[in-house]
Amino acid sequence: MSNEQSTADTFTTEFEEPSGLEAAAPEVATAGAASPDVPDFEAVADLLLGSWKDIRLDARRRMLDPELHYREELPLAERRALVTERLHALLRSGAPRLPFPSEHGGSNDAGGNLVAFEEIVTADPSLQIKAGVQWGLFTAAILHLGTATHHERFLDDAVELRVLGSFAMTETGHGSDVASIATTATYDPDTEEFVLHTPFRGAWKDYLGNAAVDAKAAVVFAQLETRGERHGVHAFYVPIRDEDGNFLPGVGGEDDGPKAGLNGVDNGRLHFSSVRIPRTNLLNRYGDVAPDGTYSSPIASQGRRFFTMLGTLVQGRVSLAGSAVAGAKVALQIAVRYGDQRRQFPGAGGEEQVLLDYQRHQRRLLPRVAAAYAATFTQDELLLAFHEVFSGARDTDETRQDLETFAAAAKAEATWLALDTVQECREACGGAGYLAENRFGQLRSDLDVYATFEGDNTVLLQLVGKRLLADYAKKFKGASPVTVAGTLAKSIGGGALAAAGLTALSQRIADRGATGSARSLRDPEVQERLLSSRVEIAVAELAARLRPAGKLAPAEAAALVGRSQHELIETARAYSRLRQWQAFTRGIAGVEHEPTRELLAQLRDVFALDMIERDLAWYLVRGVLSAQRARAVTATLDGLLAALRPYAVGIVDAFGYEQGHLRAPIASDAEGRRQDEARATFAAR
Repeated sequence: MSNEQSTADTFTTEFEEPSGLEAAAPEVATAGAASPDVPDFEAVADLLLGSWKDIRLDARRRMLDPELHYREELPLAERRALVTERLHALLRSGAPRLPFPSEHGGSNDAGGNLVAFEEIVTADPSLQIKAGVQWGLFTAAILHLGTATHHERFLDDAVELRVLGSFAMTETGHGSDVASIATTATYDPDTEEFVLHTPFRGAWKDYLGNAAVDAKAAVVFAQLETRGERHGVHAFYVPIRDEDGNFLPGVGGEDDGPKAGLNGVDNGRLHFSSVRIPRTNLLNRYGDVAPDGTYSSPIASQGRRFFTMLGTLVQGRVSLAGSAVAGAKVALQIAVRYGDQRRQFPGAGGEEQVLLDYQRHQRRLLPRVAAAYAATFTQDELLLAFHEVFSGARDTDETRQDLETFAAAAKAEATWLALDTVQECREACGGAGYLAENRFGQLRSDLDVYATFEGDNTVLLQLVGKRLLADYAKKFKGASPVTVAGTLAKSIGGGALAAAGLTALSQRIADRGATGSARSLRDPEVQERLLSSRVEIAVAELAARLRPAGKLAPAEAAALVGRSQHELIETARAYSRLRQWQAFTRGIAGVEHEPTRELLAQLRDVFALDMIERDLAWYLVRGVLSAQRARAVTATLDGLLAALRPYAVGIVDAFGYEQGHLRAPIASDAEGRRQDEARATFAAR
């Protein structure tokens, strides 16, 4: 018998004669079911609540209030006004005060604040983003970029909504390239003032939340100039409107108007014509100007200073990652519940089949459910890392850099997951999914920009990729090619590396007996090796390709880097997925109930194999997987999805959202009642 035939026989044995979880599967398992033989979905739901369980549950309870929910029927101006009014309801809950010092009404709970913020997306994404602009950007910039005098002058008014503000960083002409913004702040020592100026139309501050109507002040980012020398981008507190809502002298702006989504937020543009502000309005934690114009900073390097300042604002990326995951889970809970009830096309027995019993429907939804679980565990680890830095528990240059890389990777993956998931769920629900009442359209439109703001995902992944290359360079600095090859071969468990004169990687995963092709793919060690090799080898290949850049002219070096941009981004995505798999594995490690742990392990396996299957061409080209093993990936994944099918509703109900969060008729069991009526009618005939 050939190896190929042996592999096929192994799969037949594994999935046609299941043991353990597969054998115990009931017809349908739902949340709350718990016994020695079936998964405990209440325990799963509790696990998914994460490290700030009580704060998350409180936030979810608040989001059941219909007064906070999205209202599509309102005209633009009324919708904006309603969202602004609802900010005060959030403030009354106390959650927005959590990250601020006790002297300003808070408890220094940076992580808890973001947990509460994430859940607002279930009520109204516009309300969430409006809150994020006010407290997460405008007020947080005063806190983190300012010093005690700024806190005394500005912080309480911003926290308590006495002054609504805007975060004026992005410019029409530079977008994510903040270092190149053109707005200037030139110091005048004669009056001890900064003069803010917008030199041309492309330098207008754009897409700014609160800027069109509500903001009375803005934190404006501009190129600081003093004594004829430019010191890079700094932040300034700038009043922009009077009490009647009119622009102050020298300040101008426009309304961005209706958008594809988030129309409860009044986005707009701002520009400045020689606007003068006091010297003390420079938020000077990382750079200051003395009355005579002398510049000083605790960070000598302008580039390092710039990234340090932006790093203090990383919470936007962390919070968007969690919000996107919440949005994806809402969509999945709606779609899976509907797919478990909706019937279409007669089966072998003549009765119409439930959609979720079709293999393709399982393929559409269940891998995305597994990805949502992976993203949930990842987000909890990201929140913990964020909290350690911003609470001061572990605030070092190294932990901040690690947090920035982690947040960039997580934000990109989570927001793309949300958009992909909402669209697939919409299609999986057919015409019902297209109805506004079932929310997919609204979710898709509102979450769309999450992939763009707080750092365009593609740009963020380039930052992640560059960090991977920098770490690689440090690891092998000064080492000979032979040493590099030996170290990498050892780190990935055998084989050689295809890079810079090194030979191609041969079969990496050793066969583990006759059943290795099937069962080894569910071995966590094998999965981690495969996912790790996707990163390690790609980084080494990139490093080898880019090594000559140091000896080339600048234009040629830039061209060489540009030709590797796609590979750099794909490598960063592979790194993001590896971190998700690792977080998923750590998240389920402490589950003691065997059926529950096995269910979660199956979900983890689905996530891993789905990621590997997407990159099968990469693994095959480099010889990391043979053709036989590549086929085994797909067969194993299909078998896992079939085994998970009876638990699908319980798995998504463990996300913990009630109908008051979902607010979709197709998730309310209405379809099940229609199907029962139809079957009864046909039976009577």
